Amino acid sequence: MVVLAASIVSKTGKPLVSRQYMEMSRIRIEGLLAAFPKLVGTGKQHTYVETENVRYIYQPMEGLYLLLITNKQSNILEDLETLRLLGKLVPEFSQSLEEESVAGKAFELIFAFDEVISLGHKENITVQQVKQNCEMESHEEKLHKLIIQSKINDTKDIMKKKAADIEKSKMEQKKIGLGNALTGFGSKAASSIMADLEPTTQYRPEPVPVPSVSRPAVPGPKGPSKGMQLGKAKKANDFLESLAKEGEVVEIEVPKPTGGVAAVTVNTVTDPVSLAIEEKLSVTLNKQGGVENLEVQGTMSLVVNTDEEAFIRIAVNSGANKGFQFKTHPNIDKNMYSSNNVLGLKDPARPFPTGSELGILKWRFQTKDEGMVPLSINCWPSVSGGESYVNIEYESTSELDLQNVQIIIPVPATGHAPTVNQVDGEWRYDSRRGALIWTIELIDDTNRSGSMEFVTSAADAEAFYPVEVNFTSNKTFCDIAVASVEHTQRGGPVKFAIKKQLETAEYSVV
Repeated sequence: MVVLAASIVSKTGKPLVSRQYMEMSRIRIEGLLAAFPKLVGTGKQHTYVETENVRYIYQPMEGLYLLLITNKQSNILEDLETLRLLGKLVPEFSQSLEEESVAGKAFELIFAFDEVISLGHKENITVQQVKQNCEMESHEEKLHKLIIQSKINDTKDIMKKKAADIEKSKMEQKKIGLGNALTGFGSKAASSIMADLEPTTQYRPEPVPVPSVSRPAVPGPKGPSKGMQLGKAKKANDFLESLAKEGEVVEIEVPKPTGGVAAVTVNTVTDPVSLAIEEKLSVTLNKQGGVENLEVQGTMSLVVNTDEEAFIRIAVNSGANKGFQFKTHPNIDKNMYSSNNVLGLKDPARPFPTGSELGILKWRFQTKDEGMVPLSINCWPSVSGGESYVNIEYESTSELDLQNVQIIIPVPATGHAPTVNQVDGEWRYDSRRGALIWTIELIDDTNRSGSMEFVTSAADAEAFYPVEVNFTSNKTFCDIAVASVEHTQRGGPVKFAIKKQLETAEYSVV
């Protein structure tokens, strides 16, 4: 008593998608599907046909048939329930019921069928659960992406090392050329020339040291004098410029448009120390307005841009932060942080690594308190006259100013955008995702609440869930700030830049 196959065929019997749940040859399943249109009568009320060996249970879908092939001993009531569930799934995965669209989504439909039917028997599952299972992330895919990113990072490190080697080699060649150029002069002339050149020579810290000379080449013997010509660094500069476009910190030689040859160093990093305070917010709300989970995960990360400023410690100001759990990096002195709110290495004589991002402090907060939710969403779908009227509203009781807010509401696949009667903000219809995207650029004290109303084809209330929310904010849940950065060896403050941001990792109403 099992389902032999689940298929989608055209009116002429052409198979578009077919999934077999019992072992059978391709010739047999093609023969069964080809025979089906000849067995379907016109003007009949029932939607099943029986032959000597099998039973066809079908549902017309515009120009197609959704078809179950079972043995004659199968429970027809259970099979009809399976057919109805599959009929709801097909529009969820195929935007239109044309042959080309269905064939293009063949694999997605097969995966969905497999969630409903296992070894020929129906699973106890809903449409929403099928969609959720099909959209789940793959651990293998994540691992593959991590490996690829690791290879990219390794390649960038090699490129930076090569660039540094090239610049070092160029400097050595220029020194040799300068020495040869000065051999024809007396000691006084050489000393005078070197004195003139010395003030204009600039030395920069890593990542790439580049000499900058503002004097023309010194006349001398024809061969060695070429050592002073700096204009042939174009290929190396092109290479460095490509690194800069990828976000790397490099120094580039820029020739002046004058007769003399000069080099201007451009450093993309202005502050010796950069700090970032970032939080990821995950919230799950239910339809009735309750909070199933609210979790905040935050980090404070540090980037030291110069070797001279690597011997530092960071003074932190923090509020009560009730319920927050803090953890420091293993190399950070925990006692100094717990007693003085200062983040520094256990060994003061040891510098922080230069040029790489280092997480020095992490925190976590979890609650089910509705008062902590920064943005609550209420969705009210109702059916009237063959159409669904959906009223959705947002309300923010938080002190956070929310930026780039997106509220994503799934809508039934109808082939056209829903009609929006009223909206506070902007909206657009994403046909690929089958969703209406409501956008509010900024939610602050001037618009802590808002609403939208739209009309679409009649559908069950569950079809408009889950509602997803995305936003960012320049304030964080954790009351924490950087007070100062101090040099541990020479003393005194160190100039630093700070970035603070909250963004949603997962925020949904289910």
